[in-house]
Amino acid sequence: MLPREQRVAEIRRRLDAAFSPASIEVIDDSHKHAGHEGARDGRGHFTVHISAAAFRGQSPLAQHRAIYEALGELMSTDIHALAIRSGAPAA
Repeated sequence: MLPREQRVAEIRRRLDAAFSPASIEVIDDSHKHAGHEGARDGRGHFTVHISAAAFRGQSPLAQHRAIYEALGELMSTDIHALAIRSGAPAA
């Protein structure tokens, strides 16, 4: 598990590498879930807003699956919950 302060940077690094997004924002929402059952093991809650040409023509479900795949083991070691807003940039 990464130190808490490194998680946002690592999430951003992996998504940048996988999708070369036009825009990306990664927000650590963990503080909003203090005491929540899923937060007790140290994993965090995050929100990702990402726009990437790689998502063009993909369903939201396919986009989310691609994001989960890009994040790899972080989904089980560092991330408890991930809210995603994704899509392709306007043409």
